[in-house]
This record gives sequence, structure tokens and C-alpha cells, in this order.
Amino acid sequence: MTQISKPVRILVVGCGNMGSSHALAYHQLPEFEIVGLVSGGKSKEILNNKLGATYPLYDDYYQAMGLTKPDAVSISTYPDTHEAYAVHAIEQGCHVFVEKPLADTVEGAQRVVDAATKHNKKLVIGYILRHHPSWERFIAESHKLGKPLVMRMNLNQQSEGAMWTLHRNLMKSLSPIVDCGVHYIDVMCQMTRSKPKQVYAIGARLTEEIPAGNYNYGNLQIRFEDGSVGWYEAGWGPMVSETAFFIKDVFGPNGSVSIVAKDAGGSGKSDSIEAHTKTESLLVHSGELTKDEKFAKEDEWIDLTDEPDHNGLCKREQEYFLKAIQEDINLQDHMMDAVNSLRIAFACDESVRTGQVVFLD
Repeated sequence: MTQISKPVRILVVGCGNMGSSHALAYHQLPEFEIVGLVSGGKSKEILNNKLGATYPLYDDYYQAMGLTKPDAVSISTYPDTHEAYAVHAIEQGCHVFVEKPLADTVEGAQRVVDAATKHNKKLVIGYILRHHPSWERFIAESHKLGKPLVMRMNLNQQSEGAMWTLHRNLMKSLSPIVDCGVHYIDVMCQMTRSKPKQVYAIGARLTEEIPAGNYNYGNLQIRFEDGSVGWYEAGWGPMVSETAFFIKDVFGPNGSVSIVAKDAGGSGKSDSIEAHTKTESLLVHSGELTKDEKFAKEDEWIDLTDEPDHNGLCKREQEYFLKAIQEDINLQDHMMDAVNSLRIAFACDESVRTGQVVFLD
């Protein structure tokens, strides 16, 4: 990577699971200089200790911005703060990395993109699977299967303790199929390279510990212009079954490709952040038959056990953010893909609430 004499001075906002991993990446990369850690609770102190550092600590984001005057801001707070924090940072002349989803409304996401475009600042959204070599291979293999595709994915999380607290807080502003679904909708769009035409989704509220009108289980279906169809489900909470929480599978006329995570997909792993991106192996199946209608080829296993861990993936994301700043990469497609996947996710959310199929423009 190109070395620069002056590091990018970055303010880390949000010090929980994702914020901590991103901060570790900045701490390890000499091209970044952390100028402060911001959180409302004790997580910033815990993170400082974890890093073995003495970075300045702040309770208030706007005060920290004024005092540190950073070159870039990393935002890993709850989604209902993303738009305001990102726009403020951009207007103050900062590049921005923001965790997904980009905002808690489609209109808000577009406002962030418009601000980045207007002020010529880099905006990278935390679509971690785009930086995962195994998921890149998964998508590449899907392109060999013909059309239409059938895509089946889920991420049900049986959560307790701190993770259930996190999930309850997230559901104050977003449903599971919006917060998590944007990742997998983005993957489906990369697999099909086709325009989504309509969505239908169902949901269930399985606890009174979340706001009325919200739901902690959702299942969405997407129909694409080329005839491909996609299915995704996400459930959060102590009542959720983890029997089949790890399904990442695609098949088409020529065969199928499946992610097989024997360890990460095992019992007790459904609320593990580390397990959510784990692949371990790809199972490639050919649908070709012989003259007597027996399978012509044996299934192929692609071993992926040397893949990066969660912190390694976050480091890759921040190396991309750095490269975008240093090399002035055009991020217009990246930003619009983030808005597009969020638009589809919110259309699914609308379908849950209305019970109707939602048609996309």
C-alpha cells in the first residue's frame, strides 16, 4: 500500500462490537491516527484498555468533532444517528466510513450520498461481505450457474445478555430484515446482476420487549427482472431457534453452490459476530446428467479455511477506505448500491406491515 507522510486523523464514533473492530484496524494501520473515541457509555474506556492505548475519550459526538477536527470519521453507532452524524462530518470537511445501514430511511441515505457528492468527500458503507474473499468466490461461482437463480439465505440469532440488549436497542429504529437484510440483498443483486421487480415479506412480534408495531422475526422474498428469486430470513431474541440459522445457498439451471460452515454453523454460534461471515467451505454441485440420467460429475469441495477472521475483514474494509482517500477512487456505484439495497429492504418492511406485495420502480 502506498505510504503517506501524514496519517489520516480519524475520530471513532461508537465503540461496541463493530466500532471496536474498526478501531483495532486504525490502531494497527500506521496510515491512520486515532484522535478520539466517542461513546455514551463505558465502551470507550473498555476499548482503550483493549487497545493498550490512551486515546482521548468523549461522550458527545459534536463536541468531539469540534475539539479534534479530524480528517475522517468512523461511525458505528445505532442506525438512527447515522444520517445526522455522517452529514455533519462531511459538511465539516471529513471523509466518512459508516456502518450499514447507511441511514434509517431511504431518503436519509440519499441525503448522505448527496452531501458526499456535493462536498467531494469519500463515503464508504460497511458492507463487510464485499471485502470477504470467500463471499467474493461464492458470488463468482454463482455466475456459472445460468439463469434464473434461486437464492436462499438466512441469519437467525438466538441472543441473550448483552447481544439481546443490542438487538432490542436496534429494533427501536429498524427491523432485523432491514438491519441485516441489506447485506444479503446486496449479495443477491451481485449474483443476478438484474433489477429487483417486486418483494413480499412476513414478520412476527414474539416479545413485548420491543416497540409495538415492530417485529423480531422477518422473512422476505424478492423477484428479479431476469426471473431469479431470492429468499432471506432473520430473527433475533432468546426464543429464536438456531437449528438452521446458517443457510447460504444458490442454485440455477447448471447446478448449485452452497456455503458449508461446519463449525461456524454449529450449535451456540448463532449470536456470534465472528460466525456470521464465516464460510469455511463451498460445496459446488453440477446439475449435468449422463445419458442414463445419473450425475455426470462429482460434487466439488472448495476449501476456504484460511479465510480472514472478523477483525481481519474489518481491517480490509479500512484499507479500502484508506485507498479510496489516497487514490481518489470514484465511489458513486458503491454509494448507490448501498441506497438501492436499503430501498429494497424498506420495501420488504412495508410489505410486512401492509401484507401486500410491493412493486419496485
